[in-house]
Amino acid sequence: MKKLIAAICFLALASPGAFAQEKSKTAEKKAPPAAEKMAGKAQKAPSEAQKKQQERMKDCNKQAGDKKLKGNARKSFMSTCLKG
Repeated sequence: MKKLIAAICFLALASPGAFAQEKSKTAEKKAPPAAEKMAGKAQKAPSEAQKKQQERMKDCNKQAGDKKLKGNARKSFMSTCLKG
């Protein structure tokens, strides 16, 4: 009886490899969704308003980092800073 239980335990431990699923070859070749969307589109340069907002974001982010703000305090600071 002990040998039977030992054999069953051994088979149970050795069998997960037999049930592993193999990914299909098409899934491996498929690009991530974001990459698919951008693959066919030409990237345009940001507008002046976007550039200004990006600069403001960099400045506010640097200030928040200098003040060592985290969590809600950082979120609140960034909100007021970005509003101008």
